[in-house]
Amino acid sequence: MGWLWIAVATCVLASRSVKSDWWWEYEEGIRHYSKEALNQEFPEKTRPASFKHPEFQCPDMSPSPSVPSSIGGYGTFQDVITLAIIKLFNPNLLGAAPGKTVHGMQAHISETGFNLAVTGHNTNLPGQTRHLIDTLRAYEGLNFEEDWKLLTILMGMNDICDYCKDKALFSVDNFIHYMTVSLEMLMNEQVPRMIVNVVQILPMQTLREVQKPTPGCLLQSFCSCLIEPVARSPELRELVEVNLEFQKRLEQLLHSDRFFRDDFAVVLQPFLKHADPPRLPSGRIDMTFFTHDCFHFTMKGHEELAKGLWNNMFQPEGGKMIVSSFSDPIGLICPPTNHPYIFTRPIAARSGRPRLRSGAQTVFLLLSVGLAHLGFM
Repeated sequence: MGWLWIAVATCVLASRSVKSDWWWEYEEGIRHYSKEALNQEFPEKTRPASFKHPEFQCPDMSPSPSVPSSIGGYGTFQDVITLAIIKLFNPNLLGAAPGKTVHGMQAHISETGFNLAVTGHNTNLPGQTRHLIDTLRAYEGLNFEEDWKLLTILMGMNDICDYCKDKALFSVDNFIHYMTVSLEMLMNEQVPRMIVNVVQILPMQTLREVQKPTPGCLLQSFCSCLIEPVARSPELRELVEVNLEFQKRLEQLLHSDRFFRDDFAVVLQPFLKHADPPRLPSGRIDMTFFTHDCFHFTMKGHEELAKGLWNNMFQPEGGKMIVSSFSDPIGLICPPTNHPYIFTRPIAARSGRPRLRSGAQTVFLLLSVGLAHLGFM
């Protein structure tokens, strides 16, 4: 399940195709958990069949009268909150995943939509980007030149999880290189009318607390470079510094007008930058936000991520919300009445060029890269 989308079609990307031992252990761990068994063992992670979110209303929810020239779809908004909130403003969106898929089983694009992310992969992102572009060009019903596209990428946490295994391969330099190549591919191959959300990596140290003595709780195998070091050890301090360096270098790359033109923009969405995991009043991690493997988010967790991303999209650079904790539900904001479209124009580009507007997207591409299926996306 991905939780991010693209506005003309939904596409998700990840990288590296080599499975490691922890992935085999993970698949073995979840093999014995049917939906019914999970609901029986963890009833607190389920909702009544009649549960519905309250309606989300804004002063003006109509699409633009004309298509502008410059700039997770399971269920409905009341069933589950995903970035498909955009459907409330324009129902003519293409690419949302219409249902749930199971990892390890082949699924047709009619089931996945444009969610092309690969679970458990690292940042060899260009290959996924190539697949995305080819898919968009060939997809029947999508006007590649005219339809607006909203792409979301969250990448890097698997690299941090594997950093101690190969510090050169999973270095911040490699991470930035693959991200740069992929974004340049999208821009230089003239993918028109596209807005790219790049979601900032969250601080991972507190995820050491997300553990539970269950057969499926395989976080130690899933992210051993984070979990195995002793508290206050040099190895853990190094990993925390690497995590911060990933964040800083991503900001340096994207806080510029390098990836900006009249009909294309890349925007860093920082809401996860300082996020602490959801906690109970006792201070313990609220495990209802995590699946039985203690690593992926449940629907409850994905909803908070989707709301944080939605809010960031309608906030300007320098004024974007940064979540300090997921313990309290995030409230959705309406697009400002004086700026009723996605903020895309970087401060570095505000020198008289036309503002990029996105009020009438018709295709919602979810390109959640890397961690799209990992709950941390």
